Amino acid sequence: MALQIIGAGFGRTGTYSLKAALEQLGFGPCHHMSEVIHDNSQIKAWSKAAGGHADYGAIFSGFRSAVDFPVSAFWQDVLAVTPGAKVILSHREPEDWYASFSQTILPLILDKGAWPQNATPWFEMIEKVIIGKAMGGHTDREGILQAYRANEAAVRKLEAKGQALVFSVRDGWAPLCRFLDVKAPDTPFPKTNARADFFSSVKSGTEETAH
Repeated sequence: MALQIIGAGFGRTGTYSLKAALEQLGFGPCHHMSEVIHDNSQIKAWSKAAGGHADYGAIFSGFRSAVDFPVSAFWQDVLAVTPGAKVILSHREPEDWYASFSQTILPLILDKGAWPQNATPWFEMIEKVIIGKAMGGHTDREGILQAYRANEAAVRKLEAKGQALVFSVRDGWAPLCRFLDVKAPDTPFPKTNARADFFSSVKSGTEETAH
């Protein structure tokens, strides 16, 4: 099953809400870091991808869409091998995004002394994918923001050609459904993954990975 939708938005931009929305619209299952954290084969596959040896066919087998990290770090590579897919970037204002990223994902990666030993492969993988690939090796504020803005600019070039959508989850169903040419549901747009929920899911995921 080839991917129909590739998410280019970095984590902490509403990607979990977008995952839920896409699945509700019939574009599921949707690949997301929440799938990876529980799956040692995915962790190994993304580690290889970060080293330049990606097997996207195997990684996305059974998935119709993919959002969040890791795919957002590799979206241009994935699009190159699935040229018929649509690209969606979940947008959040850069400063607002950095405030969230710097208090959730970034310290989780940088505080290596706090990595649970039995979950080290997952932490090593996200360091390679997020810091190494998505952020271009930067861990400083300006470098990270530069990478974030450059990623969005690349998607906006495609949006101008009608091949992508830059979308905020605050916009609700209308722009997303227009882009995907589907009917908007009568239910509210999903709202998930507040900061407390983020840490809870990481904790449960790394504990499960350990077993």
